Parts: sequence; structure tokens; C-alpha cells
Amino acid sequence: MYSVISPKILLYFFLMSCIIGCNSETKKSRFLFEILHESKEPIIKKVLSDLNSHEVQILFTRIHRDSLGVPKFERHTFQVNSKKYFYPASTVKFPIAILALQKIRKLQSQGIPIKVDTPFTVLYSENLIKKTDSTHPKNKLTIAHLIKKIFLVSDNMAYNYLFDFIGRDDANKAIHNIGITNFNLSHKFSDSDSDSVNKNSTPRFIFFNQKGDTIYNQAPIISNQKIKNTHLDGVLKGKGYVKDGTTIDESMDFSEKNYASIVALNQILERIIFPKVFSRNEQFNIEPEDYFFLRYWMSRTPNEVTIPFYDRETFFDSYCKFFIYGDKKGEMTNNTRIYNKVGLAYGTITDLAYVKDRNGIEFFLTATILTNKNEIFNDNAYEYDQLGIPFLAALGREIYQFEKNKN
Repeated sequence: MYSVISPKILLYFFLMSCIIGCNSETKKSRFLFEILHESKEPIIKKVLSDLNSHEVQILFTRIHRDSLGVPKFERHTFQVNSKKYFYPASTVKFPIAILALQKIRKLQSQGIPIKVDTPFTVLYSENLIKKTDSTHPKNKLTIAHLIKKIFLVSDNMAYNYLFDFIGRDDANKAIHNIGITNFNLSHKFSDSDSDSVNKNSTPRFIFFNQKGDTIYNQAPIISNQKIKNTHLDGVLKGKGYVKDGTTIDESMDFSEKNYASIVALNQILERIIFPKVFSRNEQFNIEPEDYFFLRYWMSRTPNEVTIPFYDRETFFDSYCKFFIYGDKKGEMTNNTRIYNKVGLAYGTITDLAYVKDRNGIEFFLTATILTNKNEIFNDNAYEYDQLGIPFLAALGREIYQFEKNKN
């Protein structure tokens, strides 16, 4: 026979489950709060005293491995809100690099003999735009070399070519199809050769074999998507912005710009570092050597490579490594590897990283901060070096030290 549970008892268990759930979530959300507030770093205390103006969001993922070495994630957040807009800047170059490799694999599956180091040219309306790359050892334009430059120095033109090679609509669809939402790409970056011609159509790409014969001719790709971030909070920023040298006394509108939430960026990174944690439908469709290639270059610094060669004074070791070392030059060592991609534009500084050292410490950290004291956008008067990068560096050190003390 079945016993009947009274409505009062059911209500009691329901309320208790809510209380337990709420307390658990509160405890979880306070984890990073407590780490930050116990910090003795002056720059962290300074930012915490004015959180509203800095739009800080932090996602810290602890990694626990079982007896077989299989990782399990323990995520902790601080002010993370996927509906709160921040400008992702160059962090979106990371998924574009992945999707370029994925497209190469797709073309190979169709019988096209193309590789990541196959040279290509770019044309718009049959007019040659680009066919060489002076930083390449053989002066060639290749997908592999563009990806290297994206991670080493966050090269804008490299991103633009890969963006066009994939196509805007296909890029967004590919990310959404593996279960990552709160992500939309809408534009290329400054210095784009073709943006002024037609923002909704890509150039033509022609790939050649060693003999100079065409092996793949990609016609212009038309974009039909209309990206609008009007459903997000904070797309109107500041009290003014500069346009053509004139200050406009209105908030700057980011509703048509690229969008990637902290959660989305972290999900992309997790899939590259630990793809087997995810189901096949949640993984990128790339090969083991592609994962190795991405991890290798996203963990390198400009000082570790000679091709392409970058001036060591301008492109120092921590040039694109904000966490832990961002405010220090010449102090990075091989003991700690940072697999990451940074973004810096419109006063917003973001870093998404997997940090691993030789002593077994490993964690994910993704964070963003806005530094725009005068609230005027596009005037290049931001506090990157004085506040933003030092904050992310100090944050990285705090998390690293926390993990070190726990081990």
C-alpha cells in the first residue's frame, strides 16, 4: 500500500530544499569574494572599493583529478552575469583560430588536399588584397602562421583573414552547435582591407599547392545575420565617445559589437584543454594534432620564438599574459605555463587562461575589468597599465597562491 504524505509535509520538504540550495549557492558565490577581500594586494583593494564602475566579472575553476587523472571542475564566480555586456575585444580571436582549423578539417573530409600551411591569396572583386606575409619564413600567407600571430601578439589582420575564411554566420553557428550560448561575432577589427567595401561579404580565398596550381577556390561568403545585443544590460556605456576627432555627449552603443560572456569564453577554453570531458557533440571537430598546435602556441611568449621575430622591447615576455605576470617584465619562467588569450580595447581588459605549473598546480581563470575613469570611450585615455593589467596580474597571483597553499 502507498502512504499518503500530507500537503504540509510536502511544503516543509520543498522549503527545506530551497533553503539548502540557496545556502549552498551563497557559500559558493562567496568563495571568490573571501579570497579577494582577504588579499593584501593594494590594487585588488582599490578595485573592490569601486566595483560598480569597473564592471568586474571573475570565473575561477578548480581542477580535481581522480585516481586515473580524469579532471573534475569546481567552478566559483564573482559577479558573473551573462546578461551583463562587456566588450570582449581580442578574446574572440581564440574561437576564430579554432574554427579555422575545424574548417580545414572539413575541407579535407570533402577530398580537398588543403593543409594549415597551404599558401593562399585574398581577392576582393577580383582585385588582389593580400598574397604574402613578411613575417613568414617563406613570405607566404598561411592559416597556421596567422594563428601563431594571433596568440603571440594578438594580430588584428590575422584575425580578420581567418574571420573571412570562416564566414561570420558559420562561425556563430559552429559555436552555438556545440552548446555554447551567450556568444555572437559581428565584426572584424581595425585595419581590415575589405570592411570598407562590403561588411556583409567576404573576399575570395584561393589556395595553391607547391606547384602553384589552385586546389581550392572559395567564393565570397554572404552574411545574413543581423547581430543585436539590445537584450543585454550595459550595451550603452559611458557619458560620451569620440568619433572622427569629436566628442559626442552620448553613451557609446555596443549593441552591434562582438559579444562573448565570461562563461562562454571559459567553455571554449575548457573544450580545448580537456576535450574528452565533453560529449562528442560538445567538442570541436578537430584532430589531436590541432589541439596540440593550439595549446603550444597559446602558451608561447614572443621571446620564445624567432619566427616570426618581434622586437623584445616592445613585445616583452608577458605582452599577452596578463594573469600573474602582466605587470612584470622578464620574470616569466618555464615552471609555469599560461595557455590563454587576452583582450584589450575600449577600456576593457579580459584574460581567459588555463594555468599549469610543474608542481601539479592547475586551474582555469577568466576575468574582465573596465578601466575608463573619465567615462569617455574611444579617446584612448584608459587606465590599462595603471589599473587594469595590474589588477589581473594580482588576481592571478592570489589564485595561484591559493592553489599552492591547498596542495
